[in-house]
Amino acid sequence: MVISSEVTGISRVVSDAAITLFLEHGFNQVSVAQVAEAAEVSKRTLFAYFPTKEDLVVHRLADHETEIARVVRARPPRTAPLAAVREHFLQGLRERDPITGLNDHPQVRRVHRMILDAPSLVARMERFKTGAERALTQTLRETAGIPELTARLAAVQIVAVHWALAQDNAQRLAHGEPADERCAGAVADAEHAFTLLENGLRHLA
Repeated sequence: MVISSEVTGISRVVSDAAITLFLEHGFNQVSVAQVAEAAEVSKRTLFAYFPTKEDLVVHRLADHETEIARVVRARPPRTAPLAAVREHFLQGLRERDPITGLNDHPQVRRVHRMILDAPSLVARMERFKTGAERALTQTLRETAGIPELTARLAAVQIVAVHWALAQDNAQRLAHGEPADERCAGAVADAEHAFTLLENGLRHLA
């Protein structure tokens, strides 16, 4: 799993201890007190870095919450926002970026499974998704000069496609399909999904 550059020092020690315990025993079976004890910090210190138990996991994805917005903001001149996001996702597939779901490293797969098996983590990831939509909405307004509603509608659709593609890849790998074998299909699915967005779903009957 990609680790945020913000996870350093004490927070890195606590996060590492938490992930180790969660993967060994299950997210719901481990208490915050047990994490604090394993990391050799007080519960007060733990909560200073991680306000909720779920943050011990999701914090590692912090940089990705605004990733799509950053891609759109940094796009080359005369490049459409959707084209920039499409190319970024395809590049992520080629590089086996875990955020695309196309990474079958055992640790990555175990973390994905842990998230899917814990309802509170699934709910927390929905907040993560909402944050991505909000960041992209603001970026589209500022860089594309479009109204709030238009920006929000576009952001929701772009993030949803990104999310659905990644989830489909992760689920296929969880059922045993190797990443290298899945890659061509993942690329084809991504091209299809972004083409649907680009064409405004006009081909749906």
